[in-house]
Amino acid sequence: MPLSRTSRARTARALAACTALGLLTACGGAEETAGSAESAAEYPTEEIRLLVPYGAGGPTDLTARAYGASLEEQLGQTVVVENLPGGSGALATQELIGADPDGHTLSLATPGTLVLTPLANEVGYTKDDVTPIGVMSEVPSVLAVGADSPYATAEEFFAAARQQPGSLNVGTPGASTPQAIELQRLAEEYDVEVTAVPFNGNAEMTTALLGGNVDAVLINASSDVTANIDAGQFRPLAVSSAEPLPWLPDTPTLAESGFPELTLSGSTFGLIGPDELPEEIVTELEDALRTASEDPAVVEQIGEEYVPAEFQGAEEFQQLLDRTQEVYEPILGG
Repeated sequence: MPLSRTSRARTARALAACTALGLLTACGGAEETAGSAESAAEYPTEEIRLLVPYGAGGPTDLTARAYGASLEEQLGQTVVVENLPGGSGALATQELIGADPDGHTLSLATPGTLVLTPLANEVGYTKDDVTPIGVMSEVPSVLAVGADSPYATAEEFFAAARQQPGSLNVGTPGASTPQAIELQRLAEEYDVEVTAVPFNGNAEMTTALLGGNVDAVLINASSDVTANIDAGQFRPLAVSSAEPLPWLPDTPTLAESGFPELTLSGSTFGLIGPDELPEEIVTELEDALRTASEDPAVVEQIGEEYVPAEFQGAEEFQQLLDRTQEVYEPILGG
């Protein structure tokens, strides 16, 4: 298998260092990367950085901190959660791929971060520059307006959007997220045009909607959002899931609202490491994720409705990334 761009860069740096020291033979060849000699028995030997590509207070942050606490207990090392929002997830991912593949720098990631952002922008990485470890949670999206919005139903909202193309502003958690691309598909495939306004996660989107700075949000329907719905501050108009949600029983799906193809704007939150992360460390982290997903404290903190009933490990997360690339690459012209 050819080395990825990130691996080639690490190899070049290692060769340069070995040549300068006259230790090329001892370095073990060009394809050996930093950290590859560390065994699962030794890992981890220091604190673990867990990067979050969005701001504090949203579902990604909540998921990372819930799983981080369990990983810390299982692995016996401090797990430090660091929020690095920006660039629709690119900032945190760029930080990750520049780290040594020794398991001490990890990141939460979504298919949007790893597939859509590189397709839409030149960010210096692709999904092949990271190592998938497993899925932590799955969150559908909801199209919601504020309590004082003139739109009481999805039908009213989309009718207004048809009559005045581009006049309604809809917040999304980034410019290259599934939510933003689904709004692009709404215009291209259904001739309903709204103006997407990107934010760095749920917390910023909530502030914007409550402040009247956007007409609506297509937002992860995580516990912070459902709390606002329950409190009457948000009015849900439609959900992105293929089937109605039991916990939002009176809210139609986008498919039921006349847009049968728009079922892809939910978010899957997974754990990744740098490219060339040793298989032994991937297995140890995958096992720790599985244990965490069955931990009642983790499930309660994230919400039972968001933790998959059947654990999805490294292989399943890789398959999801591959499927996302297949669906969205033609749309984004990659």
